[in-house]
Amino acid sequence: MTPTLVIVTGLGDSGPQHWQTLWEQKFGAARVRQDDPDHPTPETWSARLQEVIEATAGDLVLVGHSCGVLNIVHWARLYGGHERVKGAILVSPTDAEQTSTYSEYPAVADMAPVPLEPLPFPALVVASENDPFATSQRAEQFAQAWGAEFISAGEAGHINVASGHGEWPDGEVLLSEALHAWTPPDIVRFGSV
Repeated sequence: MTPTLVIVTGLGDSGPQHWQTLWEQKFGAARVRQDDPDHPTPETWSARLQEVIEATAGDLVLVGHSCGVLNIVHWARLYGGHERVKGAILVSPTDAEQTSTYSEYPAVADMAPVPLEPLPFPALVVASENDPFATSQRAEQFAQAWGAEFISAGEAGHINVASGHGEWPDGEVLLSEALHAWTPPDIVRFGSV
């Protein structure tokens, strides 16, 4: 069976035109819906992610964006991962320790410090060279600390609707490549990827 995607959104829960929402609809993904999507804490957001993982059958691949990436790395630290999580796509990780980030979005400061332990599953960090919420160098440091592969998306902003990434075809290519790397060769892949 192809792994089920688990969409892990950031602040505000990714709107209807965000690539995460479009992937949820296109691929029949599960979605983590936080009770308070504007005020993250490692404990409450991780507990909800754990609930969704436990409630979703089969092998899973987590797909985080922005503060959702922080949700995944905090969850891995607090829960030690899960045997059915086969990998994670970590897009535009937010640097909760960057002054400009938490001055614009004070709630993000509650996600600091950013965990820097290796993840217990393979991961791919996709970051932009001009993301206002984390420098490319910092995103690369995160990837190295997490034991993840790093891919630069070029000058792509925060890889969200505001930066022109509603539909994100390049992201679908990366998703397909990651699934091929993380799952056995006889797995049936997503139809259009």
